[in-house]
This record gives sequence, structure tokens and C-alpha cells, in this order.
Amino acid sequence: MLSESSSFLKGVMLGSIFCALITMLGHIRIGHGNRMHHHEHHHLQAPNKEDILKISEDERMELSKSFRVYCIILVKPKDVSLWAAVKETWTKHCDKAEFFSSENVKVFESINMDTNDMWLMMRKAYKYAFDKYRDQYNWFFLARPTTFAIIENLKYFLLKKDPSQPFYLGHTIKSGDLEYVGMEGGIVLSIESMKRLNSLLNIPEKCPEQGGMIWKISEDKQLAVCLKYAGVFAENAEDADGKDVFNTKSVGLSIKEAMTYHPNQVVEGCCSDMAVTFNGLTPNQMHVMMYGVYRLRAFGHIFNDALVFLPPNGSDND
Repeated sequence: MLSESSSFLKGVMLGSIFCALITMLGHIRIGHGNRMHHHEHHHLQAPNKEDILKISEDERMELSKSFRVYCIILVKPKDVSLWAAVKETWTKHCDKAEFFSSENVKVFESINMDTNDMWLMMRKAYKYAFDKYRDQYNWFFLARPTTFAIIENLKYFLLKKDPSQPFYLGHTIKSGDLEYVGMEGGIVLSIESMKRLNSLLNIPEKCPEQGGMIWKISEDKQLAVCLKYAGVFAENAEDADGKDVFNTKSVGLSIKEAMTYHPNQVVEGCCSDMAVTFNGLTPNQMHVMMYGVYRLRAFGHIFNDALVFLPPNGSDND
């Protein structure tokens, strides 16, 4: 009996040591990316309205047509009600929006990724988008079906950003040494970042399908690991006042939190006037947001935006 107990304890100890070693190796792989590319995280801000006013009217018109945003929405059959709401609301303002599903769904038109694994779905969707549309779109926005996006505000934020540079934008989160853009708020990649990512998708050592650790990490972290090997780093998107424009919560929840923590500045403490996304919405809330953002207007109040984003030729934007 003593001999068997001793052997069992030795086995448990060896197993624990092995697991710890594998975990350490996994973290070393991510850390290796830090040594390859020294980068100090910084925050990116939207342009000042005063700068836009300095641009001539002809230049503004040309600029407004030069932004082409392709929207990727990752869905599963259980999301069918959200799927319908997203299709009927904000995605109509993308220059093109396509749904990528885990399996074939007859109710809605989608591109079948034939996998339930979110990281594999994301990889396949990015590859499909780049292979098919690399010459047609310069910005790629990926979101969940619980996200509501204001595409015009996204275009405004990107106004002075060069898509031929490696941009990877959204709401950044820090996890140990890894800084990544959380998928809840949506992820924006420039065409240059898409090019670099796709060059690594077939290199398992740098961008593995299942990750390099014994425990699986989320798809947004996996993406950040791959992009770091390509010299592309997460950057937090903010307005001119330093407020986040990619929100991981709904408007309602953000207001409740502001009422709790900033009772004397509920609006100022809640959200940016130039917010790009909100997350965690129900189908009904999607339609309410659509009404508030695009339809509700105060009679007699004139909006004098310095720049209007007109749909480029061939755009699906309504």
C-alpha cells in the first residue's frame, strides 16, 4: 500500500511540474514577440474638427469617398435574432458587410466557415476577406452580432490614418505582457495589417491555429499574438478628449455606471460624442439605437458637420 501511495504522489508531482513547464513555455512564446519588436503602446485620437475645416471643399469630397470599410460579422445559428437585427440596422452603412457563420444556415445568406471554433472562424474570415477584397477596401472592421457600430464615426476617426500603415485599433486590454484589442468593442485592421496577418497564417510557429499554450486562449488574444510577430500592435482609439470610442458595454449600462460613479457628470462620465461602437445589445436595442443615431432629429436644429461621408461607387452603403 505504502509503495502504491508513494508512486501515486510521485506521479502527481511529476504531472504538476510538467504542466507548469508547458505553461511557462507558452508564455515564453508570447514574450518572444516582445523581444522581436520593441513597441511602446500609445493611444490614437480622432482628428480635431478645426483641422477638418482647413481642408478645401473639393478635398473633403474626395476624402469622404476614399474610405471603404468592409465589415465582418462572426455569427452562429443561435444568434439568428441578433443576426437579423444587425442586417437590418447598422451594417447597411458599411461599404460592404458579410456574415461568416459556423455552419450553413438557410435563413440568412452567409459564408460557411464550417467550424465552431471562434479563432478558426476569425482566421478563415480574415483570409477570405483579404483574398477577395484586398484591392477594393482599405479598412476591415470585425464585430460580434451583439455589437452596434456607427460607421460614419469610424470613418471620421480614421480620417487622418494611412491604411498603408499597420493599424490595429479598438478597445485595448492588457493581459500580462500582451496588449490586445478586445473583440467585444470591435476590431479594426488596415489593409497593411491584413497583408501582414495573412502572410503569417500558414506559419504555425508564428500564428498557430490552436495557440502555443496548454490552455486555449480567446480569439482576440490569439490575433494579437499573431500580429505581434508581424510588427503590428494594439492601439486604443480615443476621441480628442481622451474618451474611448470603442465601447465594450451598451449605452444603458454605461449610463448606469456613470450615474453611480459620476452622478454630477452623467453624460460627460458616460460616453464619447464620437463613439464608434457599443456592445451587449439585444435585437430591440439595435433598432432603438438605429432610431436614436440616424432618425431622431430636433426640428429647426441644423447640423453643420464639416465632412459628409458619401458612399463610394459600387458601395452597398444605403
